[in-house]
Amino acid sequence: MPKKAPGGEMTIGLLEYLFGPGDHEEHVDPHLVGGWDPDLPCPARDPKGMRLAGLALLLDAPVEALRGPRPAEHVWHVSVRNAPGDRPLSDAEWGQVAAEMVHVAGIAPRGDEHACRWVAVRHAPDHIHILATLARQDGHHPRIRGDIVAMHHAARAFEARWGLEAMSPLDRTARRRPATGEAEKAARRGLTETARESLQRTVRQAAALARDDTHFLARLRDAGLRVRERRDDNGALVGFAVALPGDRADRGSRPVWFAGSTLAYDLSLPRVRERYEPVVTDADWTRAQARIREAADLLGRAGQREGAGDVAALGDLLTTAAAHSPAVVREKVRAAADAFEQAARAPGVRGLEGRARAGFRASARALEHAPRTARNGGGAPVVLHLLLALVEAIDAAATWHRAQKYRAQAKAADQAAVLLREAAGLAGAPPPRAARVTRAPGRGLPRRPPVSAAVPPPPGPDPNRPGRIR
Repeated sequence: MPKKAPGGEMTIGLLEYLFGPGDHEEHVDPHLVGGWDPDLPCPARDPKGMRLAGLALLLDAPVEALRGPRPAEHVWHVSVRNAPGDRPLSDAEWGQVAAEMVHVAGIAPRGDEHACRWVAVRHAPDHIHILATLARQDGHHPRIRGDIVAMHHAARAFEARWGLEAMSPLDRTARRRPATGEAEKAARRGLTETARESLQRTVRQAAALARDDTHFLARLRDAGLRVRERRDDNGALVGFAVALPGDRADRGSRPVWFAGSTLAYDLSLPRVRERYEPVVTDADWTRAQARIREAADLLGRAGQREGAGDVAALGDLLTTAAAHSPAVVREKVRAAADAFEQAARAPGVRGLEGRARAGFRASARALEHAPRTARNGGGAPVVLHLLLALVEAIDAAATWHRAQKYRAQAKAADQAAVLLREAAGLAGAPPPRAARVTRAPGRGLPRRPPVSAAVPPPPGPDPNRPGRIR
């Protein structure tokens, strides 16, 4: 996934950083994997043939020869990385990526002998940095309008060709990853995840269950977040931002605020408002499992526009299920909800009026009022049947995405289904005796017939256990 970094005016300064040890000694074996001249010596591996100062002078030479005014910031800088689960690419493969990126960006079109000068530096297994100077060797300025969009298109082609995880957010559905600085800050504080990741999950849970603006903001505050409201001249709410307590910047002088839209594109206030539904009573819990299965069947027959609303509501349902699952399966269900996040966003479709949506939304409301036995680890049959119903719904979502040719979304749904099947396996211990299972009147899920072989069924009863029918 390419990410454009801020420009600059010091070529040597950026080179020293890229070839140096990094801020926390994280740079390993920095070296060139590409450049405007294929025979360019690497300053790290051949310091006698090229030093950093000499490389900087070569890169800056066309800038000094420009016809007309020089750009205020003539250094162009892009990082390109693959997903954590992808195989490490070779230097030759990263060289191909770099050459294609500068080609489509207009920095160095293929076959253009007078293009801008550039180098690609690798100092970690999973990414490279591309540095170029914004001056062509014929004395003209380059035309690089739309460079980041073009590079994302190129990245998508490499992902498909090499079987890598689709990370390019051209359709605005890819998860917004924490910046490098955010990850380093979390590591320094001894946290297992960044502030952005914590806020994404908490805001998504609040949005999934909110009835209106007041209820949504109250849920954010009840979850322990700092909330800043943005209102127009008439006092109407037009936006919001959230911050984690203790997460501060500028030497602790101010909180680090994240607007909803910067956490995820579907967490802006207008997109949160699309989720609002009337309150569903506790009695809907008895139909949660049936509603999920009915909604999954509707999703399997949905068209493009209706299905977009259905998968969005299913994503909210998974988020709610993760928040209210018993401890034994909570981490697996939470991981499934995180994996499904991209599958909940259909590319280019903003209509959210799907036929299955009402069933998924009602089920999410019912989960909030789940029986206490199910939340605290009891009620294993109830939890198991619910998880199996969710697996069916996610499988239907994956099938729908494939029908629309949404490859990245289908892959995300498949990953979520695998994790939920694992959770179902954890919840599939032999059910307790009937006399020991308590359900409040009108609550609890009906028992279902045995599930298909595609989902792990609970282990059979122990024939040596007293009180069992043999």
